[in-house]
Amino acid sequence: MSGSAPSQLERIRALGASLRPTPMVPLECEGIRLFAKLEFCNHFGSVKDRSAYWILKSAIEAGDIENGSTIIESSSGNFANALACYCRLLDLRFIPVIDPNITRGNESHLREMCQRVEKVEKRDDMGGFLKTRLQRVKELMEQEPGAYWTNQYGNEWAVEAHYRLTGEELCQSFSQLDYIFIGVSTAGTIAGISRRLKERFPSVQVIAVDVEGSVIFGGMPRRRYIPGIGSSISPGLLRQARIDDVVMVSEQETVRGCNELLVRHGVFAGGSSGSAYAAVKAYLPKMHSLSAPPTVAFLCADSGKSYLETVFNPDWCNSRFGM
Repeated sequence: MSGSAPSQLERIRALGASLRPTPMVPLECEGIRLFAKLEFCNHFGSVKDRSAYWILKSAIEAGDIENGSTIIESSSGNFANALACYCRLLDLRFIPVIDPNITRGNESHLREMCQRVEKVEKRDDMGGFLKTRLQRVKELMEQEPGAYWTNQYGNEWAVEAHYRLTGEELCQSFSQLDYIFIGVSTAGTIAGISRRLKERFPSVQVIAVDVEGSVIFGGMPRRRYIPGIGSSISPGLLRQARIDDVVMVSEQETVRGCNELLVRHGVFAGGSSGSAYAAVKAYLPKMHSLSAPPTVAFLCADSGKSYLETVFNPDWCNSRFGM
């Protein structure tokens, strides 16, 4: 063989080819034209593929990540999974910081992909694990030479990813969009998408979806069991989001939403997807459009395969929620 090996920058840019547009599928729902954007069709299985790729690419371009860097991140599952895959392909060391709410499938994947996985067990003062995870990230950053924290909770590149990629795809998918429902956790997704959609469709209503027990929008903290939506902090990126309304759903509604998506619509999606779908149904009486029926979209952030032992398991649902 001749020629030099491709640089990290060349490799990460080549990996961008994996970020193809994800399907937009119509679902039957009385009174509205409803569409689900299937982000679990991304190459590594979730909407977090986009922010993981964009943050790594941007950090490599800026010289913040070099050969020998160690990537560190706190994640409930999807972002860590995407980072693990990209870091493996880039020959970068990755240390994910996880907690007991991570699904068994996601944890197994991370332990297979990463030489080291940090799992915190202590709940924070809000009843969750996020603050504990972030404290462990801080400790690892001090211990690991050449460490880089991707910081999905405050990294502007996470917003840019969804502005340029996810948001742009939504703009290309519709001639008119009246409502978009997006589950919120780190807020990078809703910040990027809402800013791009408001440029293309000034009258679109951006509806943030959160779960009871999360403090993102000022709710009272309490123990939560389903990862991927909600938070025990209000993320800094939320300030960049252009939100028109907020719908709070219970975790019982999340479970029912996931199961209805599967049984009625044939969409096998995870917890934040079921939450967004439940929010759409709860919001139906408020929806209107100058050209009825209104066009409505929501994100299916990840697949249901990681939730087989939780939201799709009747015994687990009964033990947690009495369902």
